[in-house]
Amino acid sequence: MKITRLSLWSVPLTSHETYYMAEGKTCDTVDSHVLCLETDTGLKGWGEVCPIPHYLPAYARGVPSAIAEMAPEILGMSPFGVDAPMYALDGFLQGHAYAKSIVDIAMWDLFGKATGQPVYALLGGRTRKDMPLYHSITCIAPDDMVRIAKTAYQTGIRQFQVKLGVEGDWQADAERLIKVREAVGPGPLVYGDWNCGASRLQATRTGRAVSHLDIMLEQPCKTLEDCAAVRQATGLPMKIDENAHDLASLMRASELGCMDAVALKLSKFGGLSAMRRARDLTVHLGAEICAECTWGSDIVTAAALHFAASTPQGSLMNTCDLSCYVSPRLCPDAPQRADGRIAPPDGPGLGVTPDLDILGTPIMEVA
Repeated sequence: MKITRLSLWSVPLTSHETYYMAEGKTCDTVDSHVLCLETDTGLKGWGEVCPIPHYLPAYARGVPSAIAEMAPEILGMSPFGVDAPMYALDGFLQGHAYAKSIVDIAMWDLFGKATGQPVYALLGGRTRKDMPLYHSITCIAPDDMVRIAKTAYQTGIRQFQVKLGVEGDWQADAERLIKVREAVGPGPLVYGDWNCGASRLQATRTGRAVSHLDIMLEQPCKTLEDCAAVRQATGLPMKIDENAHDLASLMRASELGCMDAVALKLSKFGGLSAMRRARDLTVHLGAEICAECTWGSDIVTAAALHFAASTPQGSLMNTCDLSCYVSPRLCPDAPQRADGRIAPPDGPGLGVTPDLDILGTPIMEVA
């Protein structure tokens, strides 16, 4: 079985409400790319990637250029044993993990369909029926964030990511955390996320102001060293996000003592192949995993859910239903959340198929 054709689409995804983060970062409408790899047997594998602005060394319009560069290497590859072809692409094109992620996801989808198995079975086996979701709360006025938290709580959500840092005001950020913590009551997980947008001093002042509460901090500063200093100064547990992008960064965060939890994101690591290696190392290091990607709709969400479903018991903190934050939904057969939890799709491969009417006309076709 060989890949004989690839097709690429660009689909604008619009957030249900503008998503505000520290340092002026926003998400409103972002282009997601969808890739189809077709084999000489007629099987089709689907992938998706949606890098958001100002978050990673990646941008949506770089995806078509990278895919065009890799296309001659992709055509003729076999989807069996995904690691080998992805290592070959690493040797052909240095870096560009986000663009390789869409290829890798499509290859795993093909691998599953060719073997008649869901992707989670190929990643090590299903370890759980379903997974807890977290809800990310955009950084707006504290009382409005409380409203969002209460609404999400009513749907069964018990983990809340509170975005911080829009004004650069540590007291406003402390107020956000205190009010959301009070609104959802004891028990649920609440963590404040600066997306690298705070100085060591700002994050420390915020952390000390809420240190009497059950709060976790997420990626306050741009370096692991500064994040570790904040963790030591506040005594609060720390989740690493932007600084976790390969095995070396996971090792370094663990050595510094600032990785109580970590976001493993498909587009940062380069797809499911690299994520599987990162998962196994993270389990060994004793940190809990948030299984997700940067942004996107149903295909990339399905990939993250298969990954989450194969993560060992005791090591998964949560996952994310990215499709619920944006429109349009790409796949009519995508799984739906229930009571704050979500299960991976059924069927071989990823178990989802996009609606071609929604995708529209491909922006690239290579055979």
